[in-house]
Amino acid sequence: MADGRGADRHEDRGPIEAPRRELGAFLRKKRERAVRADYGLPPVGRGRTEGLRREEIAFLSGVSVTWYTWLEQGRDINPSRQVLDAVAVNLRLTVPEHDYILGLSGFAPAPRAFAAVPEPVPDHVQHLLDALDPAPAFAVTSTWDIGAWNRGYEALFPGIATVPAKDRNLLRLTFTDPYVRGMLPDWEITVRSFLADYRAEAGSHADRDAHVELITRLRQDSADFARAWDDHEVRRFASRARTFLHPVAGRLDFEQHQLVPSDAPTLHVVAYLPAPGSDTGARMAELIVRQAAIR
Repeated sequence: MADGRGADRHEDRGPIEAPRRELGAFLRKKRERAVRADYGLPPVGRGRTEGLRREEIAFLSGVSVTWYTWLEQGRDINPSRQVLDAVAVNLRLTVPEHDYILGLSGFAPAPRAFAAVPEPVPDHVQHLLDALDPAPAFAVTSTWDIGAWNRGYEALFPGIATVPAKDRNLLRLTFTDPYVRGMLPDWEITVRSFLADYRAEAGSHADRDAHVELITRLRQDSADFARAWDDHEVRRFASRARTFLHPVAGRLDFEQHQLVPSDAPTLHVVAYLPAPGSDTGARMAELIVRQAAIR
């Protein structure tokens, strides 16, 4: 029997699969906990104020009662994304809950709207950066604007605090700042890796004003950027070795790592950890002391 909304019924063969069983149990629990007054519905039974009937949520979501019953039972049906989105809206699921039921059904999370301007870096992310000292660490937005950093990063690149906010972008600094370029002995390799990493992340917001403006300005200001960008390399980030030739501390060898805070998913924390067996950690600690003394 076809529901006509991307779901067909099949005879169950063997044990019910765990994701379908979990999806059904989750939806049933959310339906049972829904407050009827929030939907403009009167109490039912002996004055029960919580819980929607299956026929009520089925009607709101535009599916048949039989089909919705099968969904909660974990039956062998294939709900479409559109139906799951409708159920999520009508059960008033939170964003994480919506993503959860999509994941149980084999779908990617729903696209999220980006803020028109970069949001401030949360205090707890700054605390994380500070805890990584003397290892340089910083936080970048989805368009790689540098929103926060620690003392180690400022010692590595003293100019970061004085760069105008509109230019405080990792791609822009790498391509246009002579100080940054001079610290990178493998500049050509580094910038191409950066662009491949950035392009892999930029696909979801290629039409955003901030992205378009960044690429337009860099194409105008850097012929090297324009040539590299037109190569269209795409590669997911992988931890890698990084070497800097600092004008004061000399050669500094790091491992570059990146993480995304689960409660601030539009930010990436980038950390340069001293390479094992090197004296980079001690050099960075001395550099931070020297930097503080000349302020």
